[in-house]
Order: sequence, then C-alpha cells, then structure tokens
Amino acid sequence: MTTKIKTTHAYLDFLIRTAQEVDSDIVDQIAKELLGAYFRDRSVFVLGNGGSAATASHFACDLAKGAIKWLHKDAKRFRIIALTDNVPLLTAWANDSRYEDVFAEQLQNFVRRDDVVIAISGSGNSPNVLKALTLAQAAGARTIGLTGFMGGKMISLCQHCVVVPSDNMEVIEDLHMAICHSLTTTIRTALGEFGRDQVSVPALQSKSPAAMAVCSDSVTNRGTLLQMTATSLGLREFGSRFDARADRETQNQVDAD
Repeated sequence: MTTKIKTTHAYLDFLIRTAQEVDSDIVDQIAKELLGAYFRDRSVFVLGNGGSAATASHFACDLAKGAIKWLHKDAKRFRIIALTDNVPLLTAWANDSRYEDVFAEQLQNFVRRDDVVIAISGSGNSPNVLKALTLAQAAGARTIGLTGFMGGKMISLCQHCVVVPSDNMEVIEDLHMAICHSLTTTIRTALGEFGRDQVSVPALQSKSPAAMAVCSDSVTNRGTLLQMTATSLGLREFGSRFDARADRETQNQVDAD
C-alpha cells in the first residue's frame, strides 16, 4: 500500500530516509560499467515509460554533454541514445506492431555485444522494458536496471539493478533521477582526471563551507572510480597513466612541503 503523505515536510523526510537505504555500491558498479563503455567505444541505450521516459531522456542528455564538459572539445564522447526520444519511430512500432515492442525493436537496429542497456521502471514489470532487456541479454549487451518496490521481474534480467525500496512512485522517480545525477557527476570527475592534460577544471568561485565541501569531496574521490575501472577492464596503459600522474602529484606535494 502506498505510504500516505500529508505534508511537504513529511514527503522530503521520507525521501531522505529512503535515499539512505539505496545501495550505493551497486550505483558505483554502474558507474564502472558506463566508464567501461566509454573507453571501449561501446554504445549506451536508455529506456523507460512515463516519468521514467523523462528520466531516460534527461540521463542521455547529461551523459552526452554534462559528463564530458571538462574534456577538450575534440575528446571522445559517450555514444548514448535514449530510446524514448524518437517519437515517430516509437509510435510506428506501437501502431504497427504492439506497444510491448517499442524498445526491443529499436534496440535490434543497433545493439551489439558489450553495449550497455539501462532500463528504468518504477515497478520493474513493464512488458516493453522486460522485452528490451531480454533482447539485450541475447545480444550480449550489459544490462542495468533502476527500479522500485521489490524490484519486479527486471531484477533477473539485469547484471546490476538498483532497487529504490519504496512503494511511493514519486519518491522512486525522484531517487532514480538522483542516481542518474550521481552517475553523471562522478563520471565527469573521473573523466576530468583522466583527460587532465586537456582539461580546464573551473576554479571554485564560492568560499562557502557547502561549496568547499563539494569541491573537497570531488578531489578526494577523484581517483577511486578511475582505478576501479582500469583494473576491471585490464587497461594497463590507462592504469599506468593514472599511476604515473599520481606519483607526480605525490612528489610535487613532497617538494612543496
């Protein structure tokens, strides 16, 4: 039964408490998968219905532009497509076949082994989402899910699935968007570190404690996601570049002291 919320304060309090129950380790694994797709030049496909369709389009926009904004303009970019954005094609499949096929049929045109397919569904049981994940698995793609409630049927079709433990759809959708923003933010920081020689990271303008905390956290966590991804992908050259850069920074700090 959906939790009854009577005030905005109660809603925000419930949102915060639910956010604290989200498994951030799984979100980190998704970040690694996305960085892996980036470095291996694989495509990322995002899909969902209703509010989740809006989240899919928003996330595609963020990864395509926001995640690479600290890189040189000619640097590699994410190959990402939201299957919610081509309205003529989506409605053609819905009209000429059935709505259950609208995502799977689009995927069939493009999906390749080791591509990443991200399905967003509050219930985890939408037939068109499940069919798309089934096709992605058959093609050898990496499958990722964002869902809610108890996870639904999509859990068994995803290699990594974040379940927002709530029966409130608005809270589920809010936290799906927050998860997408957390992915974009950490990936942007990781790519900024990797492409540092070509990157101009904007200086911190505000001296407020909150802004300093955000900046400090970004710097502190900068290398972790990169190193995890390099190790999991077996990218020796990438790992060596990171280690060499870290060694230079350590030596510079010693010299400064």
